[in-house]
Amino acid sequence: MACCNTRNGLIAGAVLGALLAVLGGILIPVGDSIITSTVSKEAVLENGTTAYENWISTAVPVYRQFWIFEVKNPVQVVENGSIPQVTEKGPYTYRIRYLPKENVTEHSNNTIAFLLPAGAIFEPLLSVGLEEDSVTILNLAVAGAYSMFPERLHPILNFLIKQNNASLFQTRSVKEILWGYRDPIVNQEVGLFFPYNGTYDGYYNVFTGKDDISKVALIDRWNLSFWNDSYCDMINGTDASSFPPSLDKDKSLFFFSSDICRSVSAEFTGTVNLKGIKMYHYMLPELLLAAPSVNPDNKCYCKNMDVTRNCTLGGVLDISSCRGMPIYISLPHFFHGSEELRDLVSGLSPSEEHHSTYLDVEPITGFTMSFAKRLQINMMYGPSKTITVLNQIKEYTLLPVVWLNETAILDDETADMFKAEVTSRIRMLEAVRITLMSIGSVLFVACAVRFFSKAMSKVTYISLRK
Repeated sequence: MACCNTRNGLIAGAVLGALLAVLGGILIPVGDSIITSTVSKEAVLENGTTAYENWISTAVPVYRQFWIFEVKNPVQVVENGSIPQVTEKGPYTYRIRYLPKENVTEHSNNTIAFLLPAGAIFEPLLSVGLEEDSVTILNLAVAGAYSMFPERLHPILNFLIKQNNASLFQTRSVKEILWGYRDPIVNQEVGLFFPYNGTYDGYYNVFTGKDDISKVALIDRWNLSFWNDSYCDMINGTDASSFPPSLDKDKSLFFFSSDICRSVSAEFTGTVNLKGIKMYHYMLPELLLAAPSVNPDNKCYCKNMDVTRNCTLGGVLDISSCRGMPIYISLPHFFHGSEELRDLVSGLSPSEEHHSTYLDVEPITGFTMSFAKRLQINMMYGPSKTITVLNQIKEYTLLPVVWLNETAILDDETADMFKAEVTSRIRMLEAVRITLMSIGSVLFVACAVRFFSKAMSKVTYISLRK
């Protein structure tokens, strides 16, 4: 009787162990399904969800740092046609994107429209100096008018330059260079980012993800028609603050940047740990601003044949039609740009660490937890027989004026909240799964071994009796 009880107990133990192991295995898809369902529910852009609260107004501070390129030899450039020597001065830091979205309107087709107001607050403690610091840079009005005026009007421009005792270069405060000043040559406000405070970068319409979570935050419409080409005018992806959840690292991320009026892609390069949270690290591909001869997709972005050397110059994007002034965008210090760009300007030192753009995205939720958007603003000047200050210039030159780093990083409070709400639950499910599978496997193996050991002992005993 005791023998039967022992045998039945071992069988029951083995069955229980097998059930526990199977249950642990079942928790993998079940747990993943629970997490996916929860994340999908909270990722929808709908009043009351976590994503919506962060989307309306970000709690994480976003900063934009500026480095101004000061020209050290302005007289030699004008009088001798020398290559400009520049040195960067900065950072001058401003807090941006602190205002909540406005005119938020939900539509019946599961999209939501809004306006994003612009604002910038100077942060002296995060800056190298004050907004009133003076810097010698390219004369924005002279360079701008030279690019925009047809050659037949250059005599008028030359007259205005002389009348106002101006030159190819000027000394202005950081505040004036960035946010604007009244220029006597063109008789209007001029500034790299003028106007900014109190303005909007366009009317957005994005998908809420309510009917299809794979479309959440994707931009449906924006007023883009600057390139006069259906391909270049396409809007792909989100605004980069978030992406649809459950990222696939084998697929590129697409996002639209109103700063350069075009969509771009980012490629997975590895994983990083940010405050105890696993992130997917994405960077812009080198081909993004490559010459059309290298990347044919960029052909419709090439507009100025003189500046781009008939579209053979890589690393720059002419956004004049987008910004309403002759601006050329590149990565800082012409990183990933043609050598010719750096040959015509002295003092540049491109670095992947300091001058590349990246995003750190949490793969389960699709939330961007850290990013650095780095761009350089350049303006062009070139030779002219009519404009006196350009008589000695030999080459069309793209001169860096300023480069910026727009950045944000997950703060400790938000990181702790995320780990408590998401990471800890995933780890708990993982711990339960491993525990069940481990206990079940050990119990099954132990009982099975004990059962067969007793069975073999009984067989041996019977054999010996015979």
